[in-house]
Amino acid sequence: MVQFIVGQRGKGKTKQLIARANATVQEAKGNVDFLDRSAQHMYELNNKIRLINVNEFQLDSEDAFVGFVSGIISQDHDLEYLFLDSFLKLASLEGKPITDCIRKLDGLSEKYKVNIVSSLSMSPDEVPADLKDHIAIAL
Repeated sequence: MVQFIVGQRGKGKTKQLIARANATVQEAKGNVDFLDRSAQHMYELNNKIRLINVNEFQLDSEDAFVGFVSGIISQDHDLEYLFLDSFLKLASLEGKPITDCIRKLDGLSEKYKVNIVSSLSMSPDEVPADLKDHIAIAL
């Protein structure tokens, strides 16, 4: 399942996401990956977490992003958790509907048994009604 840490910009979503990733890696039986737009948080993450700087790849659409995530999942059969910082920017969805992309990621999550946790820069009220059950933390 895809879970969200939601809140407006500057509310501490990234810190929550990093803390959750670091706590998860201690208990996870599989691998943990963290997708970000830079390597800025490299030293805040446990060294067992694989940090992927998405800006090193040409991802300019929702479909490209979903394909990228599919590729990550396909090459690592031991992947258990995938953390996505700044989801709207990673998936090129700023100002666009997010439901279709979340449904695609949810399908991947269920099929391959990968837990996806993402920060989402919007207020909990702005999250589409059919996705509200995905909210894990609201800031």
